[in-house]
Amino acid sequence: MDTLRAARYPFLEESSAFAESHSADIVSLMMSPSYADARRRGLDRVLESIRKSEVSYVPLASFEYERLMEVMSYPYARVLVSCVNDRFLTKRYALAEAVRMNRLLGEERADAVISIAKELKVDAVARNDMLMMHFTDYLRLSSRIKSMEWKLVNSELFGGNVFLPNDKFCRALQNALQDKIESELPLEVPKDIRAMVSKDVKHVEIALNEMKSRYGDGVDGNVSVEEFPPCMRALLAGTQNGLNLPHSGRFALVSFLHALGMDSEQIMALFSKSPDFDESKTIYQVKHITGEGSGTEYTPPECSTMKSYGICFEPDGLCDNEKVVHPLIYYRIKTRKGRGDALPVSDDGSENNDGAAAKDHPDKG
Repeated sequence: MDTLRAARYPFLEESSAFAESHSADIVSLMMSPSYADARRRGLDRVLESIRKSEVSYVPLASFEYERLMEVMSYPYARVLVSCVNDRFLTKRYALAEAVRMNRLLGEERADAVISIAKELKVDAVARNDMLMMHFTDYLRLSSRIKSMEWKLVNSELFGGNVFLPNDKFCRALQNALQDKIESELPLEVPKDIRAMVSKDVKHVEIALNEMKSRYGDGVDGNVSVEEFPPCMRALLAGTQNGLNLPHSGRFALVSFLHALGMDSEQIMALFSKSPDFDESKTIYQVKHITGEGSGTEYTPPECSTMKSYGICFEPDGLCDNEKVVHPLIYYRIKTRKGRGDALPVSDDGSENNDGAAAKDHPDKG
């Protein structure tokens, strides 16, 4: 048995076998002083997922004790997440474990990566160290990644399999593990076990509430999400559901929200609902686009640009109107229907008043 592999990837069947070989069970994990290190590490796994969106890798020596503690920390973390039973936490924890696996897979040989893929129920093979995934699994795992490079038409196929460079293959497996963990949680945790972990559960709840309370709801009372154009509703829903938006999608959404009058804190609040929310990175991106960090205030891309970048989603009847050439025009038409306002709008979506026009983004989205 490869105990190092079992500890690096504690979701594997051999990890369970490793634990069983040491007679490790759930009651011992919860109560025995011998597993205190596993409980501490399990709590850290959950807290790191809240604070960093990634579970750190702990260097593992050759001692079986350390490897066993790492393996047992995984079920303990799952118990904590299940006791809190918060959808946001479940998704964020699943993502954090999946990101950790992705980073570790980058150090593995092709045959080892394929082996883990098969445990995740992914049909994959390696030929001459080239990784291939069956196109049905590829479509399932890549559908949430909106970048054009992930479209099947831009991939190389052979016999129903998609050739993938190592980094893209591991990124797809990240989604597979994330889906697996989300589908398994929350677990049914007996009352006596809940009582045993109540102190650590409280630590998790405090950390989770601190993160959530740092930002408000984000939506200004004057902004109506229901009146957003389909593209912006889809982008907003995507980021709040943990989808990996392309740079063009993030830029379009942030600049659109800013154009509606939302400040950086309100926009940050909306992004904070995403399981992969990274506060420092998001602050930088938002402030750059809104002009707080760059000194240049960018306008959202027009509809033709949205289409060219593949982020025009499910256009409706109003989108088909020849006058609607910009997402802001769509929004202003929808919100004025009930008020009878008729302030003209220019082709870039801005109102025709005496205000200074914002600069276009150099990348056009």
